[in-house]
Amino acid sequence: MPRFSRLLAFGLLAALAAAATAQVRKDSVVLGMTLEPAPGLDPTMASATSIAEVVHLGVLEGLTRIAMDGSVSPLLAEGWSVDPDGKVYTFRLRRGVKFHDGEAFDASDVKFSFERAKAEGSTNKAKKSVFDNISRIATPDAYTVILVLNQADGNFLFRMGEATAVILDPKSAPGVAARPVGTGPFRFQDWKKGSSITLIKNPEYRHAAAVKMKKVSFRFISDPSAQVAALLAGDIDGMPRFGAPQNLAQFQADKRFTVATGGTEGKTLVAINNKRKPFDDVRVRRAIAAAVDRKAVIDGAMEGHGAPIGSHLVPSDAGYVDLTAASPHDPEKARRLLKEAGVALPLNVTLTLPPPQYARKGGEIVAAQLAKVGIVAKIENVEWAQWLAGPFKGSYDLTIISHVEPLDFDRYADPDYYWGYDSKAFRALLAQYNASTDPKARLEVVGDIQRRLADDQVNAWLFQLPQFAVARKPLKGLWSSSPIFANDLAALSW
Repeated sequence: MPRFSRLLAFGLLAALAAAATAQVRKDSVVLGMTLEPAPGLDPTMASATSIAEVVHLGVLEGLTRIAMDGSVSPLLAEGWSVDPDGKVYTFRLRRGVKFHDGEAFDASDVKFSFERAKAEGSTNKAKKSVFDNISRIATPDAYTVILVLNQADGNFLFRMGEATAVILDPKSAPGVAARPVGTGPFRFQDWKKGSSITLIKNPEYRHAAAVKMKKVSFRFISDPSAQVAALLAGDIDGMPRFGAPQNLAQFQADKRFTVATGGTEGKTLVAINNKRKPFDDVRVRRAIAAAVDRKAVIDGAMEGHGAPIGSHLVPSDAGYVDLTAASPHDPEKARRLLKEAGVALPLNVTLTLPPPQYARKGGEIVAAQLAKVGIVAKIENVEWAQWLAGPFKGSYDLTIISHVEPLDFDRYADPDYYWGYDSKAFRALLAQYNASTDPKARLEVVGDIQRRLADDQVNAWLFQLPQFAVARKPLKGLWSSSPIFANDLAALSW
């Protein structure tokens, strides 16, 4: 072969090899998620965890960062110190950080964000438990923030890493729900309502060189079978929180995919409206719990995945107490308790179910179990926005939901929360827990808190929500467990 021809052939082969490499190398990813964020994308003013799945860590950042293993490390704060009494936290902020719109980040943004969360009329779901406990916010210089607490809180650094505590700039904060502006590795690009949200890489991010993806898209797929179809068709590259456990074996046997199973903070429960009659009678709530067979729900709705729970903590939580024996499946006991409470049977109730399979499929099983003791549950399937506007506002009898926020037993101290639970004894326990800085003493109180909730049978607890992460095999970096509902988008790579 003439030398020129050989060079030409070599060049063509090199070009083809480069093209093949370019096809393998990817800088974008499409992730599926079950619920579309509602009503907007501001996690500091709305309660839906689906908001944090899209924007927390990727777009919006807080002072601290919570890792997949639940550990806490610096983020917008480069470090901190805590006074011996546990009431004064001094944060040293990172310098040179900018928001996506070019505004500089400094202590004034932290002060603004936390005062906004504390303000009268704030809808931040951590307002009462976290921000109202901050008595004073001092900013002695542009890169120092001092937070003074009314009561010591041993979980405060963890709380600073939750989506409710992300830092916003006063200039862009009013529009965050529609167009979030943060300091994270990705910028918001667009939201096609009912379909998808797209983020693009922030080239000005302080660690931009380490971020492999230039674009991340989230597609909303609530139907479990549609999630399966989208993965098999390649319409999405991964589903961090896959909602069809009955199809896990199919993906485990498919060499194109990886499947990781882990845990979440999700306390899945039959929520009971404690303010409505006859549910204001503890005997009726205990009857509902006795009617429910946790194992049947776990087997039928979750293909056997999920640890049964009897109060508002999960087995992976420090201080967890197994209280499932306090409310075993006992239909005869349920009938006896209803009779003692003077409930005329059949008792007609409404069971409101949001889209996730654990609720829809689990709800059918729960309704059948309730019917056996004389409680006729009319199933009402609703979309996520309807659930937030209805049951979450207190308009319901029974509903099935998974509470995925860590250490959220403090919600039971709020009589206005949608459960309608009002207990001075519980509030005293929580105050004791918050006031203590001794780890051993705090864990003992956590046990008492669980026992109090179980004894009052505020809700009928079912199981810990497991996490199934299904993805195309080349995709790396998805979390296999969720101590918080977030996605570490900066860790994704092909």
